Amino acid sequence: MNIHNKDIGTKQKALAINLDSGIYGSFAEIGAGQDVAAHFFKAGAAAGTIAKTMSAYDMTFSDAIYGAQKVKRYVSEQRLKSMLDHEYELLLERLAEQRGDTTTFFAFAGTFSALNYHKTNEGHGWMGVRFQLEPKGASHDVIIHVKLLDNDAILQQQAVGILGVNLMYACFYYHETPSIFLMSLMDDLSKDRIQIDMISFEGPGFSKVDNRLMSLHLVKYGFSDAALFGSDGRNIQPSEILYKKHIVVMRGRFRPLINVHLDMLTRGVEQFMKEPDVDTSKVVVITELTLQALKERNADPDAEIDEKDFLDRVDILCSLGQTVLISNFHEYYKLAAYLSKITKLKIGVVLGYPNLEYIFSEEHYINLPGGILESFATLFSRKVKLFIYPTFSDGVIQNVRKFSPPAHLVDLFEYLIVNDKIEDIRDYNENNLHVQTDNVLQLIKQSAPGWEEYVPAEVAKVIKERCLFGYKGENMLPNQEVSLNNN
Repeated sequence: MNIHNKDIGTKQKALAINLDSGIYGSFAEIGAGQDVAAHFFKAGAAAGTIAKTMSAYDMTFSDAIYGAQKVKRYVSEQRLKSMLDHEYELLLERLAEQRGDTTTFFAFAGTFSALNYHKTNEGHGWMGVRFQLEPKGASHDVIIHVKLLDNDAILQQQAVGILGVNLMYACFYYHETPSIFLMSLMDDLSKDRIQIDMISFEGPGFSKVDNRLMSLHLVKYGFSDAALFGSDGRNIQPSEILYKKHIVVMRGRFRPLINVHLDMLTRGVEQFMKEPDVDTSKVVVITELTLQALKERNADPDAEIDEKDFLDRVDILCSLGQTVLISNFHEYYKLAAYLSKITKLKIGVVLGYPNLEYIFSEEHYINLPGGILESFATLFSRKVKLFIYPTFSDGVIQNVRKFSPPAHLVDLFEYLIVNDKIEDIRDYNENNLHVQTDNVLQLIKQSAPGWEEYVPAEVAKVIKERCLFGYKGENMLPNQEVSLNNN
């Protein structure tokens, strides 16, 4: 099905699956009730779809069925996968011989932590389906992580039930069109009720699905403010690797990543590691691409993101082993607020000198009731420290010591310096400061001789092998030149 039917409701979706004689499987739900299975029972004709439903709420029962885990986190991707493994294998073991020739089997699993009685936690959970697209066919997995935003446990359970039906329907009727699949997950829901910050497609039927693009779409469509994936391209739920960790983050356009970026990140991380309140065994480094950075400068703010260009940048970052965060946090204080919800440990933000000027420009905060003070309260009241990489401008190296904020903000700036919230990156390669990213990009597009010296060796190798950023081979005449100076 290549058309998103927005008129079909939750009950109709459940009934459509129940009436499809070829779909048969089990539901296993932990936490937040059993609202997904309940929708299929209430829709009617559930006997044609449901082989079994169960809920192992007790931890001892859960471990006995799905296996004990080293990390006792029952609301986790690891627990969800063990549920899918067990339930799907059980289906095939008991039913494949009896009805495998005519049935596409599925196992639905969910493990959730809904709002507690005192409302002191944040509701969230994992949901997934393992399913066949044809009888005796290979299995496919779709796994999502969800934040529950309703301020009532019953409403959160209801949202889980609707989302589960949407996921089941999408697996069987929208699997050929990932964009429709994704959009349909919000049917009969709203973005102030749930956020989906991780989705993963696995299996031969999804061989053409790039999970990194799915991460981009989660943020682009407003399903989440941020999404994360590793250097292997695997989508990661942010708290799975950032919880109780120190985080060093560097934001950039990375079109492409050049020597100055790598030096900035390397020196920033080294300096962060020397902080007295940092446990070096718990540091995670991430590079961040914002939606705004994925659009060309001076472009229409509503313009579509070039997905190939996005993947080109990602390929470069991944070739250097980077974990990549995609976000809709144009302002740094929003990024700090987001990361500080995941970890209480110190966070380092590595940024260039022009970004320091941006942070102190009050016109960026006119929509905040408290203006720049409100943004600074969010950015600097947490365990966040800015590490500023210098820039070369008007023949002078600009850094924190030479920064002159507006007169009425001087005392505020001095307060942040004295309280160790902002610091210069000291050990840097001065030769890199004379090179501008856009000019290197122009050299690459023109295949100009010598452009390789301005990017890390791994980056040059990937650009040449995959002809990224318009590179077409060494076909430019030696006397053609592009200035690299940023003045």
